Amino acid sequence: MAEREGTGGGVVSDPRGVLRQGRGFLDFFWDIARPEQEVRLAATENLLRHLREGRKDDELKYTLKRLVDGLGATRKTARPGFSLALAQVLQAFEEIPLCTVLEQIKEKHNLEKVKKKLVENAAFGNFFGVMALFQSGRLVKDRKALLESIQLLQQLAHHQTYLRDLPRKTLIDIVSEVPEAVFEEVLFGILQSDLASAFTSPDNLHLLLVGIQKFPGVLKSQNLKKLFGSSTVVNEENIPRLVELLRSVAKSEKEDKKLPNVAFDLLQVSLKEGAFELFWKEGVEDGLLKEKSGPASYMCYRLLGSALPLLSLDQLQIVLKGKVMQHYGEHVVTTQLPKRFKFAPEMETYIDEFLNSCDDPERQLAVIIGFSTLTHQGNPVFSGSSRVVRHLQPVALQKYVDWLKDMFLRPDLDCCLDFSSNWQKQNQENVNIAHHKMARLRKWMMLRLCSIIESPVKKEEHLVMDISRFCFFHAFFEAKKKTAQIREANVLPAKPLDEQFHSVAENYLFGILHSLNTLTVLGDTAKAAALREKHIHGVTADGKLWIYLLVEYANKLLSSEHVKAVKPLTKGQRDAWERTLQSVKNLQKKENKPDSAKVIAFQHLLLLMAIHLFKDPSETMDVLSDLLKCTERAFSEEPKKKKADNAEPGWVEVMVEIILSLLAQPSLLLRRISRSVFVQICPNLTKRGLQLILDVLDPYQEQNEEGAVVVMEESNKKIKSAQDMDKEGSEDSSDEDDSEEENDSGDEEKNEEVDDDFRSQLMNVLQAGNALVRDESDEELDDEAMMALDKNISALFAEQQKRIQAKKDEKDRIRKEAILRRDFKIKVLDLIEAFLSKQSENPLVFDIIDPLLHIIEQCMISDSGKQEVDFLQKTANIFRNSLCRAKQYCKRVDALQEDLHAFVERLVNKACKHTDCSVALYYFSASLYLLRVLRGNTPDKSSATPTPLPEKQSSTIPQASQLFSTGCLDMEKVAVIYREALTQLLTKRKSALTSSMFHDFFGRFPV
Repeated sequence: MAEREGTGGGVVSDPRGVLRQGRGFLDFFWDIARPEQEVRLAATENLLRHLREGRKDDELKYTLKRLVDGLGATRKTARPGFSLALAQVLQAFEEIPLCTVLEQIKEKHNLEKVKKKLVENAAFGNFFGVMALFQSGRLVKDRKALLESIQLLQQLAHHQTYLRDLPRKTLIDIVSEVPEAVFEEVLFGILQSDLASAFTSPDNLHLLLVGIQKFPGVLKSQNLKKLFGSSTVVNEENIPRLVELLRSVAKSEKEDKKLPNVAFDLLQVSLKEGAFELFWKEGVEDGLLKEKSGPASYMCYRLLGSALPLLSLDQLQIVLKGKVMQHYGEHVVTTQLPKRFKFAPEMETYIDEFLNSCDDPERQLAVIIGFSTLTHQGNPVFSGSSRVVRHLQPVALQKYVDWLKDMFLRPDLDCCLDFSSNWQKQNQENVNIAHHKMARLRKWMMLRLCSIIESPVKKEEHLVMDISRFCFFHAFFEAKKKTAQIREANVLPAKPLDEQFHSVAENYLFGILHSLNTLTVLGDTAKAAALREKHIHGVTADGKLWIYLLVEYANKLLSSEHVKAVKPLTKGQRDAWERTLQSVKNLQKKENKPDSAKVIAFQHLLLLMAIHLFKDPSETMDVLSDLLKCTERAFSEEPKKKKADNAEPGWVEVMVEIILSLLAQPSLLLRRISRSVFVQICPNLTKRGLQLILDVLDPYQEQNEEGAVVVMEESNKKIKSAQDMDKEGSEDSSDEDDSEEENDSGDEEKNEEVDDDFRSQLMNVLQAGNALVRDESDEELDDEAMMALDKNISALFAEQQKRIQAKKDEKDRIRKEAILRRDFKIKVLDLIEAFLSKQSENPLVFDIIDPLLHIIEQCMISDSGKQEVDFLQKTANIFRNSLCRAKQYCKRVDALQEDLHAFVERLVNKACKHTDCSVALYYFSASLYLLRVLRGNTPDKSSATPTPLPEKQSSTIPQASQLFSTGCLDMEKVAVIYREALTQLLTKRKSALTSSMFHDFFGRFPV
C-alpha cells in the first residue's frame, strides 16, 4: 500500500524498463488517442485489464504520466480519450490519491509557466483533468480534492476564449452531485461570490437555482437576502434582470432544440417560491415573448411544454389561455410554407409526454381541450388526427368525446382562443365571420371524433358505437324535431348543417367505416380474446360486423318519423335497401358453412353499397341491383346450366364488371372489400370474366381508344390530414407524376411557334390601320387611329393567348387522364396477382401469360415516368414471383398438350427475334414455366403403375427417376426448339438471348 501511495509522483525512474516489455503496452496509448470512439473504448478496456493482471507499479506510474500528458494534447480529438482513460484508471485503482493526480495535472499544465502559444493546450489539460477526477466517481468523497478542483474550475472560467462556458457548466454538474453537508462545509464559502453575482450571468444564475433546489437547508431565504439583497429569486424587482438573462441564453442556444437547463430550473424555482403566475405573466408573456425573435419565441413555447407536468389545474388554465399559447398558434399557421422551421411536432411531443405521465384525468382533459380550442378563425391549429389521445384515461376520453359532440352541436366560439391575421381582419365581412368559424370548427370536431376510433387508445365498444352513430347521423340525416327515442336527435344543432358540411361529413364517415373494418376486437372477455388470437378484425366481441350495426341503425332512422335523410330515397331505392338487408340476413344463415369467408366478403360489399345509397343514390342503384342478382346466383344451390357463347353474361362476369367499377372509386375500403370478394369468386372465374380484366390491362387497346377508363381522381384523402375528405381514399400515385411535367410548361410556351393563321390575322389588322408599308413622306397616324390599332392588336393577342392556353389545358387534361388510367391499371393488377396466388392450378393461368408479356414489352419502350416504372415493376414482379415461380401449377393439361407446345415454340421464337435482351428474358422464362407444367403432368396413357425398382436402387437413386420423368413433354419437339435457339446464341453476334438463360434451362431440365 505504501508503494502504491507513491505511484502518483512525477517522473518514471526507469522508462526504458517499461519500454523493454514490448510494444503491446505502448500501443494502448496510441489507440486511446485515436478519434474513433470504439477504438478508444477497446484500448481503455485492454489497458485496465493489463494493469490489473500485471499489478506492476512502474507500469501504473507510466500510465498516469502518459494519460496526464495526453490531457493537453495538440490533437483536440485525443484529449477526451485520455480524460476518459484516466477516469477509468482512477476508478479501478482507488489506492491512487486524487490530490496527487491533481497536483500532477497542475504541474504538467501550469497556466502561469506555459508558453503563450500553448496556453490553450494547458487550459484544456486542466479542464479535462478535473473532468477525469469527476467522472471517476471519487471526487465528491474526497473533500480536499473537491475543494481544489472547484477552485481550479473558477480559475479556468477566466479563459473563456478557449473554454467558453465549459468550466462553469462542469462546476454546476459537480455541485449538483455533492451532498448538502459537504456543500455547506466545503463549497459554500468559496462559491459565495458566484452566488452573490447570480443576476450577472446565466451560469451564475444556474448555479444559484441548482443550489436552491439541491440544498434548501443552506440557501434559505435569510442567506439569499445576505447574498443579493432579496429572500426570493422570482419577484417584481428581479424580473427585468431575469428576462435579460433568459434572452441572452435564448440567443446563445438558438440551435439547440431543447429548453436550456437554466430556464427549466427557473421555472421550477418560481413554482417552489409560489411566484409562478408572476414569472409567467411578467417574465414570459410581457418580457421574453416581446423580444419578437425566433429563439426567444421557441424558448417560450418550450417553457409552456415543459411546464405542463408541473402545473396545477388552475395554473394550466393560466398558461393555456395566455399570450404564449396564442403566439404559438400564430406560429403554426404562418410556418405552413415549406422550408420554414415548424415547432408543432416538438409541441406535440411535449403534450404526448405529459398525457403519458399524468394520472389525473382532469388535468389531462384540461390540456387536450386547451389545445383543441386554440383556433385560427374557428379551425383548431392542433392536428385533428394527432395520436396523443392514446394516453387519455378512460374517464378523460369519455369526457373529451362528450365535449367534442357538445361543441359540434353548440359551437362555443367564446371559449376558444381564436386569432386571425391582420389581412383576414381587414378583408372579411363581419356578417360571414361567425358562420365561417362555426363551419371550420365543426369539421375539425368531426375529424377529431373519427380519429379517436382509429387511435390505439383503450376504448370500449359502446364508445366506438356512440361516435359512429353520431357521425353517421349528422352525415346522412337531420332531425325534424327533438326526440328522446333517438339519442342523436335529442339535441338539435344550434345552427343547421349546410350542404357543404354534409359532403365533408360523408367522406369522414367512410373514413370511420374503414377504421371499423380494420379495428381489432375490443373487450376483455374470453370470446374477444379468442377472436383477437385469430386476427379477426371489423367485428364486435360477439362476432357482429361493425358495418352491419350501422346499417341496422340506419334502418331504424329510415323508419322514424322524427328524422329525415339529407338525400331522401325514392321508392325504388328504398326497395333496393330492403332487398339488401334481406339478402344480408340470408347470408348470415350460411356463416357457419365451409364458404364462410365468401359469405362475409359478400356481406361486406352489400352493406357498404347499401350505405353508399345515402351518399349517391342514383349511381349506386345500378351497381346494387346487379350485385343483389349476382349474390343470389352465387349462393344458389341450383345446378349450373351450360350457356352458349353468345348468351347473356353469367353472374361471375357481372361481378367482375362491378368489381372493376368499384376499383375506380376513391374509397380504399371499397377497393379492399372488392378485392376480397374477387378472391372468393376466383374459383368460379370464367374465361370471359378473366378477359374483362385483361382487356383493361391491354396496352394496345389503350392506344386505340382514348379515355376508355374513367377513373375518379384521388387526392390523398386519408383521415390523417386535417383537410382530408375521406380517410379511405389513399394511394394517390398521381401527385408525383404531376410535378414531373410542371417544369415543362414554361419551355413549351417559349417554344410555341406562331402559326400562319395568327400571322395573317396580325397582317390584316396592321393593314387595316395603315400601319404597314408606309412611305417616308406619309404622315404618322393620329392618336385616335393609333388607339384603335392598339385596341385591335391587343384583342388579337388576347385571343391568341386563349388559344394557347386552351391547347395547354387540353394537353394537361390528356396527361391527367393517362395518369389516372395508369393508376387504375395498377389497382387492376392486384386482381391478377390475387388470381395467380389463389388459382395457380387453374388452366386460365395460361391466358394471363401473353397479356403480362405485352405490358412488360410496351412499358420497356414507353416513357420512363415514375408511375410507368411502378407499373412495370409491379407487372414484372407478378410475372416473375406469382406466375413463373409459383409452387403449384395446372395438373390438367392433357387436352392442352398441343396448344402448350405451340405456345412454347412461339415464346422461344419471340425471345429469339427480340432486340432487347431484358424483354427476351421474360419470354424465355415463360417458356421454361410451360416446360415445367408439361413435365409435371402425366399423360393418361401412361397412368399404369410403373415397375418398382429393387429396394437398394430405390434408396440410392430416388432423384434419378424424377429427372428422367418427362410427363407430357414432347422431347423431340422441345429439343428442336431450344437447339435452334442455342444455335442462334452461338452464331449470331447481336442475339437477344444470353448464356444465363440456357444456364437456367439446363439447370432445371438437365435431360
